[in-house]
Amino acid sequence: MGSVSTIKSIHARKIMNSRGEETIEVEVETLGGRGIAAAPAGASKGKYEATYYPKGGVDESIERAEKLVAPRLLGVDADDQEAVDRVLHEVDGTENFSRIGGNASYAVSIAAAAAAASSHGMPLFRSLGKKASSQLPHPLGNVIGGGKHAGRGAPDIQEFLALPWRVTTFREAFRAVVKVHRAVGERLERVDPTFTRGRGDEGAWAPRIDNNAALEVVVEAVGAVSAETGVDIRVGLDVAASSLWMEEKGVYRYVGEGASRDWGEQIDYIQGLIEKYKLAYVEDPVHENDFEGFTELTRRAKGWLICGDDIFVTNADRLRRGIAEKAGNAIIIKPNQIGTVSDTYRTVELADKNGYKTVTSHRSGDTCDSSLAHLAVAFGCPIIKTGVVGGERVAKLNELLRIEEALKGRGRLADL
Repeated sequence: MGSVSTIKSIHARKIMNSRGEETIEVEVETLGGRGIAAAPAGASKGKYEATYYPKGGVDESIERAEKLVAPRLLGVDADDQEAVDRVLHEVDGTENFSRIGGNASYAVSIAAAAAAASSHGMPLFRSLGKKASSQLPHPLGNVIGGGKHAGRGAPDIQEFLALPWRVTTFREAFRAVVKVHRAVGERLERVDPTFTRGRGDEGAWAPRIDNNAALEVVVEAVGAVSAETGVDIRVGLDVAASSLWMEEKGVYRYVGEGASRDWGEQIDYIQGLIEKYKLAYVEDPVHENDFEGFTELTRRAKGWLICGDDIFVTNADRLRRGIAEKAGNAIIIKPNQIGTVSDTYRTVELADKNGYKTVTSHRSGDTCDSSLAHLAVAFGCPIIKTGVVGGERVAKLNELLRIEEALKGRGRLADL
């Protein structure tokens, strides 16, 4: 007879994400518990991410999870996360999970962790906690969407963000970003006569205005909500510059502005936005291969967060290069970019040791799976990026409210 956390069955199924795309959900059952996890999907994906699915898509990934992965994991103790994730690497045998699919690997890895926690009657953040597991993240909320998240006519920059900076509780911070989202919507009705209150993939408003107009609206809304609530809220951007980059011409193409910017002009442009709008956070300001650009902007924008997503893709090897070149000072953490809980934690640990802020993040095509909230607390990530409204976004934020309650006053928001 094995321990209560011994894996006895694994089942994979097809479900839909928030964009109506097929994705994989995995259910792991142990002798004493059960865990379920579903994989998200991004619209703007980094070139160096794990491969989502093999050539046969979700169906082939499900088949391989059940026929290749499940038999190898039966009888393994789910408490040993490294052992579970080692099996996933061994079965796949590639560097980027192209055989079984990074989404299948991620879903199995998280579901096994959740089953282990369930076996011992513990919440996932406590079972998986590598630290004191009492630090709560600041919510980074997307309030205006553009780029690949919002379609034609929307701003070229992909996300306009609100970040509660100095705040006492997660509940207070969550309430503040909701208020900013609402205030932005009210102001857009005055600024954009064509505004229909339409929203993009992540629940952010999708107006037909340019980047500067969007920034003016967000800055005004943030100022008003900060004054009303007493919460110090800052403005941020996810430029998603890889989606603007035209490699053959060597320029960033801003269709809405009718402008093109070369390397130096892009750096100057982003620096200008940081200074003019007092931006506290800028993600992917240059494309995914431009370590030099990240380094230059980090040097110029001292004291602010210059965050890498597509350039690092939650990959410790990519991050090591960034550390060596002083490229950025923050990193997006998306577990399905790298494929397992253990690999995710190794990247978080490396970032922590080298002074990089870690930002756990949803994907634009997401599900109501709330495990990301638990990972943020378990790994001590100071920021979580989830969107603000929409069931699949609120699922993570509401779970953090439950975690804050479970900590019975011992939880505190991270220092930024």
